[in-house]
This record gives sequence, structure tokens and C-alpha cells, in this order.
Amino acid sequence: MIFFVMIGSFAYHFMRWQLYCAYYLFWAWLFDSRYKNKLVPHQYDAFISYNSTDEPWVIGELVPKLEGEQGWRLCLHHRDFEPGKPITDNITDAIYGSRKTICVISRRYLESEWCSREVQIASFRLFDEQRDVLILVFLEDIPTYLLSPFHRMRKLLKKQTYLSWPRAADHPEVFWEKLRKALETRNDPSEDNVLLSLTETQ
Repeated sequence: MIFFVMIGSFAYHFMRWQLYCAYYLFWAWLFDSRYKNKLVPHQYDAFISYNSTDEPWVIGELVPKLEGEQGWRLCLHHRDFEPGKPITDNITDAIYGSRKTICVISRRYLESEWCSREVQIASFRLFDEQRDVLILVFLEDIPTYLLSPFHRMRKLLKKQTYLSWPRAADHPEVFWEKLRKALETRNDPSEDNVLLSLTETQ
């Protein structure tokens, strides 16, 4: 038993990044193998992944701006999920049936099991396709250590400049313009993944 514990500790310490990659590759293959041969147009421009506690912002700010003013087709849990269908199937169909996934990140989001599932599936797709399919929008400042379970998110945070909603309140037009451009980008593998946060303006 001690031997196996030592081997496990050694493997985690020295090979954790390889294990992370293997984990994501396996799940990316598992999910993507179900959808990659479906040559159907995307039904939505973006699936909105958010925690129910952040719904007032999503419904009051995000949806009117993106759907009402900019004309994007959004997929929302309460409105577009198929009744009676398993929740995991609804989530996966929504993510793969949309050009992009917008994750509205807050502390409550990170604590939610279903939100974690959504961002993981979106990350599996991002990891497998290597395309610009994931947009992260932060509603508050999140310490990096709280993102440790979300390996892909941490990598994106290290590589991208992001915005803050409290400060973006003084320049909302800049935030919405950046989000519009992120949604406009086509799924070109050569493009960088877009990370938006609502806590810091340039």
C-alpha cells in the first residue's frame, strides 16, 4: 500500500501536467466523437453558461445587449433546454450546437457542480478542436488559486488580458464592443482564444 501511495505521489508531482493533458484528451475525444461527424449548421451563436445567482445580470444586461441590440442567437438554460432530456445531454448539445460558449464566471459559478460540468465540456471542445470557441466573462475578481480545479481556465488567464465589470461600468461601450468582436470571430484554429473579464479595463 505504501509503495502504491509513493508511486501515486511521484506520478502526480512530476507528471501532473501530462496527466491533465491525457485527461482532457480522453474527454475531448469522448465528447467530440459524438458530434464531429454532424455536418449541421450551428443552431446558436453562443451558449450562455452561468450560475442562477448571476441570472439578473445575464437577463438584465447580457441578453438585451447581445440578442436585442446586436442580434445574436443565444442558448439559455431556462428557455432553450429540451424538457425531459437528461441535463448532461442538454448541456453537451447546447455547447456543440453553438459557435461559441460564453461562461459568466463568479465565485458562485465556480462552486456549482453543473457550471463546472459546462465549463469542462466547453474546455474539452476547445482542447480538441483548437478553435476559438470559448469566451470567459468574469463578473468579479477571482483569485488564481480558486481556479486551480479549472486547468484550462488557469492557462487562459495566464495568457490573456481581461476586463473587469465594476470598472467597465465607466466604459460599458468598450466592453460590449470587445464582446461583439469576440463573437464575430470565426472558428479559425489560428486565432487566439478570447478571454474577457468584467473587472479591469485597459
